[in-house]
Amino acid sequence: KLIHSAYKDYIENNLERKMYNDFPYVFIIQGEDMKTIDCKEIVDAVKKLCIQININMPNDVKEALVNSINDEDSMIGRRILEDILLNGQIASRKEIPMCQDTGMIVVFVEIGQDVKIINGSLSEAINEGVRLGYREGFLRKSVVKCPIRRGNTEDNTPAVIHFDIVPGNSLKIHLGAKGFGSENMSAVKMLKPSDEVKGIKDFVIETIKNAGGNPCPPIIVGVGIGGTFDKVTMLAKKALLKDLGQRHEDSYIGDLELELLKEINELGIGPQGFGGKTTALDLHIETFPTHIAGLPVAVNINCHASRHGEIIL
Repeated sequence: KLIHSAYKDYIENNLERKMYNDFPYVFIIQGEDMKTIDCKEIVDAVKKLCIQININMPNDVKEALVNSINDEDSMIGRRILEDILLNGQIASRKEIPMCQDTGMIVVFVEIGQDVKIINGSLSEAINEGVRLGYREGFLRKSVVKCPIRRGNTEDNTPAVIHFDIVPGNSLKIHLGAKGFGSENMSAVKMLKPSDEVKGIKDFVIETIKNAGGNPCPPIIVGVGIGGTFDKVTMLAKKALLKDLGQRHEDSYIGDLELELLKEINELGIGPQGFGGKTTALDLHIETFPTHIAGLPVAVNINCHASRHGEIIL
């Protein structure tokens, strides 16, 4: 318990002291590459991003919509795609939300193991950023306190936050505003291994067919395959964060993405469900190892707005 005075200043300046039951003091040395991030930085960055993703359509989505107009055979479909682009331009110019459903915030956090968060809680900093962003950006608050008894939280919190510890000394926050017109049409199914790839394709196509025009097509489809009941739904959500046109690094899965996208666009649902060949702008798959007895599959649908963005601190 007594520390030699010669080392006292060094310890107080360089080490973080913690109390444990077995030992009076445990000292943890900070590495040279340790980065310190103040919660105030996180709050400010999340606040700004909440506003930006709700008013600015991503460039990859704009490009995909323009290309779809040229390929769309339906006159009504082409007009709707043009209106979607015009709506995005107006929202950006007037700095207003591109959709009245400004979504529930879903966050994927990659925190480097050499990062130290100071002056608060990381989770609360993210939620405070959401709280301020939705208040200052005049965005609709859509989150209720209890899923059964309801009651609006009046600040669009709490956000749904997924944490992942990774090597390095940076903090990456990927944030999405998920509207529930599309979220409500998503689905999960615990297939058997004997269902094989045909069962996966049949389930994905059936889910999109049942969704029809409800998720405001043209949609973006995230598919999760593998893991467990809870893991597969997160994989499907995470798949929506990819840039349009980005294929899976495994060429077999990449080919499956394109095959499913083609079949979806042959359903004839079309823009806003009024018919046409532009039902989906893209489809992404994320996979994870699973149990020998399982083949979990999840489909998470996103509307064309695809509101998401990334912060790296």
